[in-house]
Amino acid sequence: MTFKKTVVFAKKSTNIFLHILTRCNLKCQHCYINPEQHGTDILPLATIKAWLAVFAAKHPGSNVIFLGGEPTLHPALPSAVKHARELGFASITVDTNGYLFHDILSKVAPADVDYFSFSLDGATPHTHDGIRGSGAYAACLAGIRKANARGFATSVIYTVSLRNIHELEMMGPLLKDLAINRLFIQVIGLRGRSAPREQAVNRNQAWQVSREEWLGVIPGVASQIARLGITVTYPKVFLDPEEIFECAGLAAANYFVFPNGRVYQCPLCEDFPIHSLVFEKNRLVPTAQLNENDFFKLKIPEGCVMNKLIQPQNLKYGDSGEPEYRIACCMLKEEIAV
Repeated sequence: MTFKKTVVFAKKSTNIFLHILTRCNLKCQHCYINPEQHGTDILPLATIKAWLAVFAAKHPGSNVIFLGGEPTLHPALPSAVKHARELGFASITVDTNGYLFHDILSKVAPADVDYFSFSLDGATPHTHDGIRGSGAYAACLAGIRKANARGFATSVIYTVSLRNIHELEMMGPLLKDLAINRLFIQVIGLRGRSAPREQAVNRNQAWQVSREEWLGVIPGVASQIARLGITVTYPKVFLDPEEIFECAGLAAANYFVFPNGRVYQCPLCEDFPIHSLVFEKNRLVPTAQLNENDFFKLKIPEGCVMNKLIQPQNLKYGDSGEPEYRIACCMLKEEIAV
């Protein structure tokens, strides 16, 4: 079976993650949006078109992902999607929590959108709703079925944390029943609304998965789900001793664009004003040093320098003071397709 093209998390790939607003109908406990750093504006359609044109010219054949907040809350999303198609992006994805506002499915066609990608953080209402809010599970499943019925390709994003890692192995039969052909497993990152600085350490203990837990579950379950005919993409997170660390900031081109014009190349940096690029009068220009680009070039025993700086709880050190393992770049991922 041949699937439509979607976002590629690999070396030499280019992805534009365009946050067209930061507003959302849910209050997810692991939300990464930070209004103080990302703004609260809703991007006008003219601005969306102008920014898309910049990336289309800079990186022909790249992938664009529309995000929020909840992007379907933006009334101009259908026009933005169609304009992205006209500009020749290789793939167009809409990330959604499943509520599908403004009757979006009747305003775009399967030829306009390569994937509607649904955030589903549990195999049961108890777990998913515990993270995202009451009724979110039912709404997400209903949205998936509605999109499938109208001929759209659908995928699922599962953000792994201590709150839901126990249900990942239950996802295979559910995804099969929902006719999902792609699963993106993400690792929790405590930033934005989910990680106020004064609470970060305590909240980390309730969310982040240890190396032993990750390696004991994720690769095996990913292979198990892939055997059902579902393509599974997941981050390596913890490198084997013989593996070389590579930073996507140097090996790929990922742009995380926010309504206030900030453009980051590493999602771990988004809580801080260290973005390497910014839109000024619809022109994409570099920011002054020091910024994330300067950090990408650093070589440290821990692997990912941004992880060391921003979420060091992922690391462990031996008696000698050396790290027991290295953290991989969160943007370079494994893919299993059977």
